[in-house]
Amino acid sequence: MSGFEKRQDVADVTRLECGICWTIYDPTDGDGVAQIEPRTPFAALPEDWRCPNCDSPKSKFMATES
Repeated sequence: MSGFEKRQDVADVTRLECGICWTIYDPTDGDGVAQIEPRTPFAALPEDWRCPNCDSPKSKFMATES
């Protein structure tokens, strides 16, 4: 298992960054492209959710430090 898998372990307010294109998923904002409501934690995103910029799967996202 790589370090990119199973991002269920992050806090609801944690921002995550795509390891491919560096796009940030911020739960405060949600994802307008995929019609994900603001305040949606990363763990609550559908399993088939993809990066809105490069189409990478959720497994490519990692927690940011800030």
